Amino acid sequence: RLIHKKTTFTGCCSKTVCNGCICANMIRELEGKLQPKCPFCRRSVPKSQEERERNMMKRIEASDREAMCEMGTRRCGEGDYSAAFDYWTRAAALGDIHAHFELSILYRDGRVVEKDDKKQLHHLEVAAIGGDVSARNNLGLFEEKTGRTDRAVKHYIIAAKLGCDSVLIALKELFKMGMVSKEDFAGALRGHQAAIDAMKSPQREAAEEYKARGKGK
Repeated sequence: RLIHKKTTFTGCCSKTVCNGCICANMIRELEGKLQPKCPFCRRSVPKSQEERERNMMKRIEASDREAMCEMGTRRCGEGDYSAAFDYWTRAAALGDIHAHFELSILYRDGRVVEKDDKKQLHHLEVAAIGGDVSARNNLGLFEEKTGRTDRAVKHYIIAAKLGCDSVLIALKELFKMGMVSKEDFAGALRGHQAAIDAMKSPQREAAEEYKARGKGK
C-alpha cells in the first residue's frame, strides 16, 4: 500500500492513484495539448468543485466504500466529526481498511464517541492486518503504552519494513534500551530502505519536485 501523502484520490472513480502517475499523465496532456482526464478511468476531469462533489455523492450512493471513507476524511477536516464517524462506520462495514484506522483515532481521542480502548484496538488490528502502515505504527504505540513492549517491537519492525519513517525513532530508542536485538534493528533498517527504494520512480520524483516548486511560489 502506498503511503497516503504520496497519493491522490480521484472522485470520479474512487481510486487512489500515486502522485507520480498523476504527474506523468498531466505532463503527457500538456505536451499533447489534450483534454485533462482521470489517469485511471479516463473520464474528463471535473471543471468545478460542485461537479467533484456530485461525482463523489454518486459514488457514495452506489455504496462505494472508498468514496465513503474519503467523504469522512473531508468532513473531519471541516470539523464535522459526527458526519465523519457515520461515513467511516459505513465504509468500515463494507471493508475499507483506512476507515477502520480513522475510527480507531476517534475511539482513542473520544471525539463524537466515548473513549474505548477495546474498540480502538479492534479497529487498529483490522486496519493493520489489511496493510495500513499508520495503523501498524499506532498498534505498536498502543502495545508499548500498555506495557507489552515485545509485541510493540514486532509491530514497529513490520511498520518499518512497510516504509514508515516515524517508527524508526521508536525502534532506535528501544534498541538503545536493549529491547531490540542488533540483528532485528539492522533488519528493520534494511527493510525500511528497501520499501522506500521500491516506491521510488522518475515519475514520483518529478511529482515531488513539482509540489516543491508550487510551495516555493
